[in-house]
Amino acid sequence: MSTTAQPPTESKEHRLTSYLRDRAEDGELYFKGKFIADDVGMSPKEIGALMVKLSDTVPDLEIEKWSYTSATTWRVAPV
Repeated sequence: MSTTAQPPTESKEHRLTSYLRDRAEDGELYFKGKFIADDVGMSPKEIGALMVKLSDTVPDLEIEKWSYTSATTWRVAPV
């Protein structure tokens, strides 16, 4: 077992949450997972699955599905 291995879900959640906090620091952020996938090192599908989870578990961010046009648009705002 490698010593560099991290729990994949936990590190991805932390990475995505940190990214969202930084980007939404000055107000609302609207995005599609496919446009931030490279920034956070995840696939759009992974981002979508984590966004649903984070919407229930991150108390300092308001996370909601905003619309769907060829991919889900997410709205993130500080609480």
